[in-house]
Amino acid sequence: MNAKELLILNFEEVRRRSIKVWKNISEENLFWKPDPGAMSGFEMIRHVLESENIYHQIIIYQGALDNYESPLTGNPYTSIDDELKNAQPYREKFLKMVNSFSLKELEEVYITRKEKKQHRKLGDYLLRVAYHESVHIGQLLDYLRTLKAPRANVWD
Repeated sequence: MNAKELLILNFEEVRRRSIKVWKNISEENLFWKPDPGAMSGFEMIRHVLESENIYHQIIIYQGALDNYESPLTGNPYTSIDDELKNAQPYREKFLKMVNSFSLKELEEVYITRKEKKQHRKLGDYLLRVAYHESVHIGQLLDYLRTLKAPRANVWD
């Protein structure tokens, strides 16, 4: 496998495991949060799905985000299936974009975000997108542990 194929595989595997966790959270636990400043489970899922599209925009504009507003903002929280359905067109565009990059672009294109003091190769930046989702899955698993709720096995 080359670097691009591994990136795509990583995105697909992270999302597959995320969905396993998300769909295993009971409706009553989806809105729980450990403290008033934290995101609820549902808010965190929306955040992950919105963030992928935000990262997409950052990559397209090589770091600039300007006045971007997520197309998912303002949608009511209804169900995990609805969240996934609403985010699917943006997911497909994101993966299509990743698939369109040459191996040379992954190595030579840089994403610079001055406000975050980030200057990363495109391939490195893409890995961070999947890492972001993985971190939030870890948080959700911790929420479930705190609630003594069942947790999906992500180590299949």
